[in-house]
Amino acid sequence: MQSKLIVIAIGGNSLIEDPKNVTIESQYEAARKTAAHIARLIKAGHRVVIAHGNGPQVGFVLLRAEYSRPILHSVPLDVCVADTQGSIGYQLQMALKNELAALRINDTQVATVVTQVEVSDDDPSFGKPTKPIGSFMSAEEAEKRSREDGWVCTEDAGRGYRRVVASPKPKAIVEIDTVRALVDNKIVVIAAGGGGIPVVRDEAGMLSGREAVIDKDLAAALMAKALNADLFVISTAVEKVFLNWGKPNQKALGTITADEAQQYMNEGHFAPGSMLPKVQAIVDFVRSTGNMGLITDPANLYGALYEGKGTKVVN
Repeated sequence: MQSKLIVIAIGGNSLIEDPKNVTIESQYEAARKTAAHIARLIKAGHRVVIAHGNGPQVGFVLLRAEYSRPILHSVPLDVCVADTQGSIGYQLQMALKNELAALRINDTQVATVVTQVEVSDDDPSFGKPTKPIGSFMSAEEAEKRSREDGWVCTEDAGRGYRRVVASPKPKAIVEIDTVRALVDNKIVVIAAGGGGIPVVRDEAGMLSGREAVIDKDLAAALMAKALNADLFVISTAVEKVFLNWGKPNQKALGTITADEAQQYMNEGHFAPGSMLPKVQAIVDFVRSTGNMGLITDPANLYGALYEGKGTKVVN
């Protein structure tokens, strides 16, 4: 197969295999397993850019900040995203270098780019935030945080109250030229982690951060389009996308067109909080570039290219 530029988006949850055993060591081991499959693609001659989620990890940063409130400064959400870009990037860099070394590939470099992603203050989500983050609170605590810190809090499925923030659409990757230069020099790049650090550019061209969370699949799709990637892959918890998921008549999808995927979305086959944004991001990429999109799990990243695994979306 001819060498391809592949953008792979991996979920933050996929770096946590056991929610009851969340340690740095266990997260590294999960990163290593995913890295082993990506290393096989690199060995096959492909250039790779990796984006990753950070939902659980940002939650941990916020929780630590909550516990230390009496003695330490608070951490703004944009800085939380930057923190996790660095820590997850470090783990993926190390894991990839180690897995490449195990394949006797010692001349491939891996770099993490702390990535800002432009959004707009006019995005409607700033007026109606809906993305829950952080830990659960009582009604009293939620009222106090709303009063003292300006948080927007909402009741979450009978389990308590949570802070909700805006999830604006990504407009541009600020460091895209840096990513492109690294890719052109055959360096494996980790970028746009957690959807990128949300920033707004003012009329003078100055950037400033925002308390928001960008959907990492949409940001990864934007980066894949800007790089004109040959293939955009979203790595998730299942090998294939299913219709009628969890029902007796569930059906795995092999290769479908973007129009078919759109029809399935219109029919309500995909859950808004899980598979829907992934299929939306893939369809956006395929329609914009004419290139192929792919959804599969980490174990089948290589198999999806060479063994018919995963769900492929074509124009």
